[in-house]
Amino acid sequence: MVTSRKTSKRPSMFEVAKLAGVSHQTVSRVINDSPDVSDATRARVQEAIKQLGYRPSNSARALASRRSRTIGLIAGGLKFFGPISAITSIESMARDHGLFMSVMMVHEALCTQADFDNLCDTFIEQNVDAFIFLTPTDVMFAAACRAKVNQPRVIVTSTHGQMTVREGLSLISSDNKRRTAMVGIDQWGAMGEVVRLLAEYGHKSALYFAGPNEWRDAHTRLDAWRKNAAIHSIDAQIVRCHTWDADEAYAQMNHIIDEYGRAGRPLPTSVVSANDSQAVGICRALHEHGVRIPQDVSVVGFDDMSGMDNMYPPLTTVRPDFEGLGVAAMREVLRLLGEGDEASFLNSQHGVGLIPAQVMIRRSLGPAAHR
Repeated sequence: MVTSRKTSKRPSMFEVAKLAGVSHQTVSRVINDSPDVSDATRARVQEAIKQLGYRPSNSARALASRRSRTIGLIAGGLKFFGPISAITSIESMARDHGLFMSVMMVHEALCTQADFDNLCDTFIEQNVDAFIFLTPTDVMFAAACRAKVNQPRVIVTSTHGQMTVREGLSLISSDNKRRTAMVGIDQWGAMGEVVRLLAEYGHKSALYFAGPNEWRDAHTRLDAWRKNAAIHSIDAQIVRCHTWDADEAYAQMNHIIDEYGRAGRPLPTSVVSANDSQAVGICRALHEHGVRIPQDVSVVGFDDMSGMDNMYPPLTTVRPDFEGLGVAAMREVLRLLGEGDEASFLNSQHGVGLIPAQVMIRRSLGPAAHR
């Protein structure tokens, strides 16, 4: 006896055409959203696609649309939590839309214009449809703006830096400006909320640990901190850090504790850091000196890295919506390619569409100690 066995072979466009009673060219037109197909025929083809479980290959779609269905992503900051989270979200959404993401990584501080242009040239040779530039530093932001590419470009960056967004846009030709979009996290708004909470808890003095100034995130957070601390009359001492690392923040905090001790002065009632790694080092130094958190000093971080809710005590910190940032970047790509609607942002600054960030209030933040 011969038993039939269902084949696992991927259904072809020709099988869809046969089932729908149309030509394979008509199937191709439906897949590529051509207007030259009647509603009834389109519905019949779509039903056949659904029945057979047909999925068009990227190569077939590229031939029909004259597009590669490939997005070129150039990214810096790959050893850091934020950029990695954003890239993961971008790649996932690209896949959902039948796009292939090709990624090249550069050192965010050492990347030269020539390095950046060479990567763009390599992607252009691959016939990419659009670019996404993840530019955490001023060096990368400038290179992304100066890049001589005619494809749509989406620049993921912060609103403030040593180079302003306006200065960056002035480096892009008028024609290419229409094919350019910028997205980022609303770090200014988040830092404003942090300062408002400190004031609400009665804090009038603070240490602020700034990140490396060449990072646009660090620059934005520091500018926002300064302005909002002044508004709420918080006496703030800025602690300059050259890295985002816990080790440097730990050493700096130890030095500050010793200095205040020698001078016989009480520590400020709060410490805010530009990222969570710094907060880890700060908390370690405070614990080792017998300074209680938050009874003596409150501590607030930024980024809500994995595990911050399990610190002792759990860390109050800012949670940027990195997934939302990746989705926004891809939506802008699709819009610039004519495959999506205008993106709507709740807030924007300096031409950068902003994704909100939430302050996660945990036990490291408490009422200001009475001194």
